[in-house]
Amino acid sequence: MTTRLSAVAKFAGVSEATVSRVLNGKSGVSQATRDTVLTALDVFGYTRPEPVRTDRARLIGLVLPDLQNPIFPAFAEALGVSLIQRGLVPVLCTRTADGVSEAHYIQMLLAQQVGGIVFVGSSYVDAGPEQCRQLAERKLPIVLINAADENPAVARICVDDEVAAEQALIHLTGLGHDQVGLILGPSGHVPSARKLAAFGRFWEARGERRWRRWVDHTVFTPEGGRSAAQRLLAAGVTALVCGSDALALGAIRAARKQGLSVPGDVSVIGFDDSTYMAVTDPPLTTVRQPVRAMAAAAMSALQAQLDGRAAPSQEVLFEPELIVRGTTGPAPA
Repeated sequence: MTTRLSAVAKFAGVSEATVSRVLNGKSGVSQATRDTVLTALDVFGYTRPEPVRTDRARLIGLVLPDLQNPIFPAFAEALGVSLIQRGLVPVLCTRTADGVSEAHYIQMLLAQQVGGIVFVGSSYVDAGPEQCRQLAERKLPIVLINAADENPAVARICVDDEVAAEQALIHLTGLGHDQVGLILGPSGHVPSARKLAAFGRFWEARGERRWRRWVDHTVFTPEGGRSAAQRLLAAGVTALVCGSDALALGAIRAARKQGLSVPGDVSVIGFDDSTYMAVTDPPLTTVRQPVRAMAAAAMSALQAQLDGRAAPSQEVLFEPELIVRGTTGPAPA
């Protein structure tokens, strides 16, 4: 215990006696010092003693599907900086190939009396019924960014996927493309479903009833984009709208493998405007998510809950921006 007191005291910049007073729930310590000591305890992974166990830690979980897609590290960076500026400590949790799941991370965060959780590109309901029950019982502050499924009772910050699809389609049809493919994530994935709904409305309004033959669902990887693009190019499309930049890069690879040029024979639009998309060959036309603005809104919703106030009950939508670069051009004659 002496070693723990020494480590926590050094990290917090206080005396071991002060640490001892905090851990035993004694008075005579300022709230700021108390919070600093408890945060140090959480950082070292020490279980809080009974007198302070019910207090929520200043740790905030950031739960992401993976770190391979550049959009997720971008959100993690923006959220992490904002948390640190608020005196909170971000804890990055991402699903791994060796089986570390959201359920595992949530159980770990709950054991540390975490102060709140921000889910990016996923949903806390993916964690399992037991973890969802515990989160609800503890009334833990939660914010979802671009949630994978519908969660009306939780604070939600989302890019407007329907507007994103419309922007891409208006751009491509303006270039003369009248057969446009759509590559999306798995069926049931809410952002993909919203893009699909806008895609359908767009073509129905133009009298095109057979638009579903231009849609393919796959996994969010370049390989998924490549295989989906192969099928859609065989169906005769001259342009592809993709649900992520990774899918778009795979689609470009598929076109080139068939001897087609981009954008001479096939135009491709991505989604996210991930890092390095401006320096691909050719630079990728894509729909940009306003990452920093969305992260700021998520932090406001989280802070409101941490302060005991109600989070926004309505989903907050952010308009994306079409960034036109070198992978889109006039439809082939």
